[in-house]
Amino acid sequence: MRMRSMDTSRFKTPRGTFFLFLAVLLVLIAFFMVNARSGKYKEPEELVLTEVQTVLLRDLERNYPKTPKEVVKYYSEITECFYNEEYTEEELTQLAYKIRELYDDELVQEKEESEYLEDLRSEIVGFKESGKAITGYSISSSTDVYEFTQDGYQFARLYCNYFLTVGSSATQTIEEVFLLRLDEEKHWKIYGWDLAENMPEGVI
Repeated sequence: MRMRSMDTSRFKTPRGTFFLFLAVLLVLIAFFMVNARSGKYKEPEELVLTEVQTVLLRDLERNYPKTPKEVVKYYSEITECFYNEEYTEEELTQLAYKIRELYDDELVQEKEESEYLEDLRSEIVGFKESGKAITGYSISSSTDVYEFTQDGYQFARLYCNYFLTVGSSATQTIEEVFLLRLDEEKHWKIYGWDLAENMPEGVI
């Protein structure tokens, strides 16, 4: 009986596979080294977000601040962006819409959208032209947040100090009182705010 010869070229031995893999690896290494030297291949640059972009990334539908203090904190972060940072007109509009998401419905309804945006732009221009800048803020501790019920609604009152620089050296501290109301979705919304010095005696 004649044995049929086998075509061994159709089969690769483990040793042959190893040398083939090694050859391909060496070619790839040489390719990257040549391109790196010629400047054609560059490592991907790390994405650095601006303060404005970082603030805008927050999704309030999924990650709304859980406490009155956290609401005022996020409000203050947006406020710092308004008056301190550089941004595009589109980013300004996005910031304006974002901060309105923190407002109580009654507060939002006080101004039409176009009027609100116009007034905001005017306030920002006036603030920057005066040479002022917000250098920081300090919010009441959680134990100093006063919660109460009125007219069937649950409210919270707290304070925030804003630290400003005027010109190159002068400093100023502004204390504001915030009133927040709990809405139907159990979200604390800003009902209003005012300077502490304007609050009637006995309210603070």
